[in-house]
Amino acid sequence: MKKISSGKVREIYEVDDDKLLLVVSDRISAFDYILPSKVPNKGKILNQISKFWFEYTKDIVPNHVISTDLKDFPEEFQTSEFEGRSMLVKKLKMIPVECIIRGYITGSGWKSYKENGTVCGIKLPEGLQESQKLPEPIFTPTTKASEGHDENISFEEVCNLIGQDLAEKLRAKAIEIYKTCAEYALSKGVIIADTKFEFGLDENGNLVLGDEVLTPDSSRFWPADDYEVGRSQKSFDKQYLRDWIKSTGYNPETGTPIPEDVIDTTSKKYIEAYEILTGKKF
Repeated sequence: MKKISSGKVREIYEVDDDKLLLVVSDRISAFDYILPSKVPNKGKILNQISKFWFEYTKDIVPNHVISTDLKDFPEEFQTSEFEGRSMLVKKLKMIPVECIIRGYITGSGWKSYKENGTVCGIKLPEGLQESQKLPEPIFTPTTKASEGHDENISFEEVCNLIGQDLAEKLRAKAIEIYKTCAEYALSKGVIIADTKFEFGLDENGNLVLGDEVLTPDSSRFWPADDYEVGRSQKSFDKQYLRDWIKSTGYNPETGTPIPEDVIDTTSKKYIEAYEILTGKKF
């Protein structure tokens, strides 16, 4: 099979003219670096969480999933190595915009708000506190950079890039998916603070949800029972690892392995997110 892409976490293989196979590795990235240590089972968890959400949101917008069943894969992939961490999907013409939806003010959004009262150029009400829920979720798109950092862009720039009709559809669908899933997650005791979606167009020009959906890699998940406005929150995602890197001054460029206990805690957080959201044992 022809490998057409090897990202920070995913390997993408071309099956034929209209199908791809996505394989989710156990690699983990932070601050745009692939870290030297892998997180056991992480790829399987990300794949299974995405599968759950693709199924949950299919009435809002179609998605690219054909099958996650090994027996439906090309023969080369019918091995234990690919079991649970792979997805056969429709090939799409991907839209070059990352659709970031923020429901709570945190991270870079909080930093920007403290400086000038805006997040990605969107004016927010005065007097918000860290981690506070926003009156309405906001759409803060970025470019999809193949190299280096993604750059924040305004909604107007998205319109210029892909046309106003598609931009408005993108924003509306991304917010609808976020609201629907955030409501479900909250019923399970998880706050989805923010997330990232990617969309493509199928052969008929229809909007289709692709990539991954609401995983601990693309979202911030907070335990609702520990949530308190005015401070940073505990999380079920890789924020724990990011915080560890920041607090220790660890330099990912050195290639030094991450301590086993940090990797172990990260793995447990991923498993916990999966089990709470899906109601299934991993």
